[in-house]
Amino acid sequence: MATLYRAIVCSLVFQHLPWTASAAKEDLRYVNPLIGTDNGGNVFAGASLPYGLAKPVADVAGQNTGGFSTDGSKVTGFSHMHDSGTGGNPSLGNFPLFPQYCADNIVDNCKFPITARAVYHNNHTVVSRPGYFALTLENGIHAEMTAAHRSALYRFTFPAKSAVNGDALDPLILLDLTDLWESRQNASIAIDPHTGRIKGNGTFLPSFGAGYYMSYFCADFAGARVRDSGIWVNDRAGSEPKELFVTRGFNNFYLQAGGWVTFDSPDSGEVTARVGISYISSDQACANAESEIPSPLDDFERLRTEAEEAWADKLSPIKITPGGVSSSMLTSFWSGIYRAMLSPQDMTGENPLWQSNEPYYDSFYCMWDQFRAQMPFLAILDPSALSRMVRSLLDTYKHEGWLPDCRMSLCKGWTQGGSNADVVLADAFVKNITGIDWDLAYKAMVNDAENEPLEWEYEGRGGLQSWKRLNYIPYLDFDYLGFGTNSRSISRTLEYSYNDYSLSVVGRGIGKKDYTKYLSRANNWQNLFKKDQTSYLENGTDTGFVGFLQPKYLNGTWGYQDPIACSALASFCSLTSNPSETFESSVWEYLFYVPHDMATLIKLLGGPESFVSRLDYFHTSGLADIGNEPVFLTVYDYHYAGRPGLSAARAHTYIPASFNASETGLPGNDDSGAMGSFLAWSMMGLFPNPGQNVYLIIPPFFEAAEITHPETNNTATIRNVNFDSSYRNIYIQNATLNGRPYTKSWIGHEFFTQGMTLELTLGETESDWGSRKEDLPPSLSDAVAGMDVHRV
Repeated sequence: MATLYRAIVCSLVFQHLPWTASAAKEDLRYVNPLIGTDNGGNVFAGASLPYGLAKPVADVAGQNTGGFSTDGSKVTGFSHMHDSGTGGNPSLGNFPLFPQYCADNIVDNCKFPITARAVYHNNHTVVSRPGYFALTLENGIHAEMTAAHRSALYRFTFPAKSAVNGDALDPLILLDLTDLWESRQNASIAIDPHTGRIKGNGTFLPSFGAGYYMSYFCADFAGARVRDSGIWVNDRAGSEPKELFVTRGFNNFYLQAGGWVTFDSPDSGEVTARVGISYISSDQACANAESEIPSPLDDFERLRTEAEEAWADKLSPIKITPGGVSSSMLTSFWSGIYRAMLSPQDMTGENPLWQSNEPYYDSFYCMWDQFRAQMPFLAILDPSALSRMVRSLLDTYKHEGWLPDCRMSLCKGWTQGGSNADVVLADAFVKNITGIDWDLAYKAMVNDAENEPLEWEYEGRGGLQSWKRLNYIPYLDFDYLGFGTNSRSISRTLEYSYNDYSLSVVGRGIGKKDYTKYLSRANNWQNLFKKDQTSYLENGTDTGFVGFLQPKYLNGTWGYQDPIACSALASFCSLTSNPSETFESSVWEYLFYVPHDMATLIKLLGGPESFVSRLDYFHTSGLADIGNEPVFLTVYDYHYAGRPGLSAARAHTYIPASFNASETGLPGNDDSGAMGSFLAWSMMGLFPNPGQNVYLIIPPFFEAAEITHPETNNTATIRNVNFDSSYRNIYIQNATLNGRPYTKSWIGHEFFTQGMTLELTLGETESDWGSRKEDLPPSLSDAVAGMDVHRV
């Protein structure tokens, strides 16, 4: 109840903020960055620009993967770099600051180690808005923060007297040479005794990848006279020396160390901390801060306003006619869109690994999550940014030899399934994202399909000998060309099939004759379909369905994986825990992952009626894991069986039950805005089949949605007739496109670029709209529609 109460209060506060009267800023008031900060959403709640590198927020001791959580745990510091929505180990959180008082103004009376200094905050004081975050600690210190692109600005307001004993004390701000994961290998720090400027660097480990990275900082303070400074190690501090080099420590004894500055009690009570960050050098971190925040005492409100304006501009292509829906539904919608533009982070000019004039983006975390909804969303909302991201992927290929599948902090992240940058490229191609060298893109995709890297756990694909010879990835494959986690044979087979389909799309589109080879490989998924395989629940109940994917050995004989294993009814399966032949998903769920040839899948499963029955069982039995990305397309797979109305009904079972405006309002990790994008697409009434020029149509959750394409400046409109905000009328009875009858259950990207109007007449019961064979979304096995890979 406390979480729900805070969500309601936050929503009411947003509705009375003194925003500028522009439409975009009116929408911005509905963004609540606290959604998903509890219950495993791991959302970043702090201040950031769109795709910004600097991301300041309060870090807590509890659910701190994204830094801050509304779980009520203690605040341990305020750090300047974060990722949003990721799973696994906490990401970034490098070089946190922590303000406090020292009893009797004796530095050694302050608390330096993380657990000793941690303090509760008052929940009702938390304010989180685009470009701004604030809270008040239990000791009375009020912390506010905002961000430029590569630097953060904090404003700490100290009470006139200590909350501990009422004495007038001088404040201290420490800087800790650590990160949220405590992965630091070594670090250096230096304090200027005259100005209090702290500079330093550290070597850290990526939270979901291989190798290490170095990051740098430069911290300046203003608002009060610097009284003293020095370093601290473990629980003791000293004014001398002013420099320190620290290693990790031995075994479990993690050395805690950093620097500190004390100030005379400020007249205004405020001390600002400006922190520049860089991956190049401490000097560049200082230069970033000085150029972006030249006057720390005066720039706070300017930065905050500029951040609001930047976010309002990014939201401006979309306009909603609510039609009486609740403010919480609007908050869910706009917050989901906001989270889609927190990552990847624009690190152009901050890449020390190679020299290039191309953009560099980082925190693709991971494309296995992002390609399904988040990156296709940018194709309509911010195509110029998507172009820069794709160019960055291709530049990474040029300099490192492979398209990344997952990347963070300059490091190669673990590959979760296939080479899913291929799907990102194909999606950009069919949607005519400009500024991309498509010959280079095709070369990079062919490299994924033909060449096996030595270490395919973090780039490319493994098992390519078997893939080419046997046309599937075998269970317990014999692979001596490269090395990786020898698991996921089922999910990799399905993903490789779609990766090769994506390659054929680009190849055919730019006139490459060998595209037919990859089009043929796109059928390989069928080689793991065992038509007589049954499935039982854990209590022995027969699910009643026959025909499932199963692992297959090198010699062509069948292995076995329980179809319900790795589902929401069984144990979670990942690379590190319980590795199986499907990744983070079950055989039940992966069975529906044939995005390019659903017609063949439906035929294998006994036809449309049997397929719908199986899909219903999957979603109603507890097998479906709505908290993980592979489930997304299954919500809309009814379209391919001629039942688009059931896709609409299924979307309404998950929204708002699993996606809502509370702090626990996400069913799983947001994964760089993937969950938010799924929500936003669904509420707008379209869902992409990424890598294809296909958007599946359901009625929007609003009376109307308008999307103005940022490059063509044409406005696409989806309008409901007979809309009711109680959602009784959720079934399309008939439709018109630009005033003419429209019977297809899908539409292409030209809807956005040309600015069409789709009007949907709704009713309370399912109709036969979109049910004819000629109205179904295209499949590869369809001789006509399946070859439609045209660009728009």
